[in-house]
Amino acid sequence: MSGHLRVALAQIDLMVGDVEGNADKIVATAGRARDEQGAQLVVFPELGLTGYPPEDLLFRTQFMEQVEAGLHRVCAASQGIHVLLGLPLEDHRLGRHNAAILLRDGHEVGHYFKQVLPNYSVFDEKRYFVPGREPLVADVAGVRVGVTICEDIWQPEPAAAAARAGAQVLVNLNASPFHYGKHDERMQVLGDRITETGLPIVYVNLVGGQDELVFDGESLAMSAEQALLLRAPSFEQGLFTVDVPVAGERPKAPPQVAERPGDEANIYHALVLGTRDYVAKNGFDGVVMGLSGGIDSSVTLAVAVDALGADQVEAVMMPSRYTADMSRDDAAAMAEGLGVRYRVIPIGAAFDAFLGMLAEEFAGREPDVTEENIQARCRGIVLMAISNKTGRMLLSTGNKSEMAVGYATLYGDMAGGFAPLKDVSKTWVYRLARYRNSRSPVIPERVLTRPPSAELAPDQTDQDALPAYEVLDPILERFVERDGGIKDLVAEGYDEAVVNQVARMVLRAEYKRRQAPPGVRVTQRSFGKDRRYPITSGYGKIFR
Repeated sequence: MSGHLRVALAQIDLMVGDVEGNADKIVATAGRARDEQGAQLVVFPELGLTGYPPEDLLFRTQFMEQVEAGLHRVCAASQGIHVLLGLPLEDHRLGRHNAAILLRDGHEVGHYFKQVLPNYSVFDEKRYFVPGREPLVADVAGVRVGVTICEDIWQPEPAAAAARAGAQVLVNLNASPFHYGKHDERMQVLGDRITETGLPIVYVNLVGGQDELVFDGESLAMSAEQALLLRAPSFEQGLFTVDVPVAGERPKAPPQVAERPGDEANIYHALVLGTRDYVAKNGFDGVVMGLSGGIDSSVTLAVAVDALGADQVEAVMMPSRYTADMSRDDAAAMAEGLGVRYRVIPIGAAFDAFLGMLAEEFAGREPDVTEENIQARCRGIVLMAISNKTGRMLLSTGNKSEMAVGYATLYGDMAGGFAPLKDVSKTWVYRLARYRNSRSPVIPERVLTRPPSAELAPDQTDQDALPAYEVLDPILERFVERDGGIKDLVAEGYDEAVVNQVARMVLRAEYKRRQAPPGVRVTQRSFGKDRRYPITSGYGKIFR
């Protein structure tokens, strides 16, 4: 019986649907684990061969044929090392499974079907898979290895079943998406499973962006005493090897524990990685965005440059008659400081043209939000034209607070292919700006201290239409992310009239959010896959 198992944790970025490309990466990584790091076992993330989540691609026969061909390639390459691979497997009697297969020297050693299928939040696995029932415990270099997949480790029974079957080490394949606070939840769960089973755990997680989701990695290994043996860096690809002690052995080497970033850094890195992967994996030639001199576009520009490089980013200032001189100056200063391509395209002539075209229709009606929205839509037309002509994807700059209450213009500032700040509240936008400036001062200080304004009317500020963000954002967090009731919010001390106003705005804006671009998910309840509300509903009547 061996006292240690040398395991390589393959924390890699894979692309949904690119089975051939994923197989290439898996084969190359397995070769490195064997030849460069002397690993006895290399572990890949959940559904690594297809990328996660493959969603309705799983219903396509041709796609599943590609999976089978990819499996044969990886199997043939499993010479001299055990390879634990995540993939979907079809069983003609039982159905399709979210599976892990253990390979060695061109042969299957065993396979495992995920037992706990998550069907909440962003997860929809019961649509695609049927659960497994049996544990897999296999001999790897003299060590009995028990296999689980992602959600299995969040419940006691799959790990307990592996322990009863004789496992000495638990290995867990994951595609666990990031959200604020996720690390602490994972550590609690892994600690619980170790306490229950008395076994060390190897936890391998995916890294990278996939549409709204971003996977942070942070793969790790913990001893039977709950000591960290290894923790991989967050949001970074890599192959990390650890000698896992079994049968009461002591660790061979000091722990390899990457430092965890603070909350602001973690969220900022998630935005950068999610934006980078969305642009690159969809084949765009960089991005274009509007730069207003305000806080949201400033943070979006910083994220874009950190994700893609200055040469891949174009910023456009589109002043109107209401644009303040300081907005022009701050936008120009930031663009110059970051070294991006920068243009100024005034929209005054276009705005006047639209007003002239609509003069007869608007006769006898006072100016209102209609004229404000026309300006935003002028800007949307300009930016989409540049996007079409250059092949650069348009980034939308809206934040979660605005998306929640509908403080955004359809076909105007909501236009775009991706919205990095979509799940970031306004108060968090400021926190991220100060974090980014702590690394290097790229956002002018005045942007952080002046009252936020859309600058679509004379002397306008956001608080003309909204409660102050320090009041609005806590209400939104409770109402949107926690499904809090009005009575509960009032009991916490929030003004009932303000709470009703906010609730009414949130529910009325559902139709807008359905037409918004995707963006990086960083909370437990983002708009999109997480939160699914009807557009047409009588529920909002109670807030009128």
